Amino acid sequence: MKSSIIDSIKSLPPLSKTIADVNAVYADENSGIVDLAKAIESDPMIVANLLKAANSPLYGFGKEIINATQAVSLFGMSMTRSIVLGNSVRKLLNVDMQPYGITSEKFAEISSLQAALILKWYRKIDAKKADKLYLAAFLQETGKILISSDIIQQEETTSFASEVEMSNNLAVVEKSYVDVTSAEVTAEVFQHWGFNKEFIKMIKYADNPALAPEDIKEFSTALNIVKSIVSINKPFSEVSIKIGLKKASDAGYNYEILEDVVDDILDTL
Repeated sequence: MKSSIIDSIKSLPPLSKTIADVNAVYADENSGIVDLAKAIESDPMIVANLLKAANSPLYGFGKEIINATQAVSLFGMSMTRSIVLGNSVRKLLNVDMQPYGITSEKFAEISSLQAALILKWYRKIDAKKADKLYLAAFLQETGKILISSDIIQQEETTSFASEVEMSNNLAVVEKSYVDVTSAEVTAEVFQHWGFNKEFIKMIKYADNPALAPEDIKEFSTALNIVKSIVSINKPFSEVSIKIGLKKASDAGYNYEILEDVVDDILDTL
């Protein structure tokens, strides 16, 4: 990993007090929806982002959600924590995604779509694993923010963006420029912030799940499939969907289940 990216990770500020409070509530078996909503309500921006997600057609709640308690009740504690963490991480980092040819808003949208896809897909396979994967999918592209910053500093935006536009494997492009993939950078970021080891490992190998330890290979493979279908440069394109479904079939999944979920999400866009 380039020393400039390592330095960027080491210099990252700690997560906000609100995030610490949310994590504490989530870890407390005696806490519930009201406690989590109360922790969130101290940060108006987090509430706004949570309500925006709750009122998105992606989740199809069918009624307007107007406060944090309603949102937490509908999403549940695990999903709420994931959404809050994802939005807070992007807020904390300086997001300029120009080298990837997208805006910061589009980057946030793609992260949300990856999370929604893995949730809807894996709830048909294993609900407990679905909750675990949702957070990882929501945050797995975080490393691209630091790679993007490094590319800009090295004044390689034009050439990098050109390769990104044409590529069906962004990890290869990233590796050729910064000697590391975004999955590996993301893993280092969340190790810096003290996330649990399983979470870090499943993301670390998401660009190359064949190398993943057996205990997390399924998770890394699922993350890789989702980031292939909802890729940063070609989200839900015909080529991206075909690549993702082929990977799912090769990994032993019933690809028709995934195909149906993809179709359902496309109907909401």
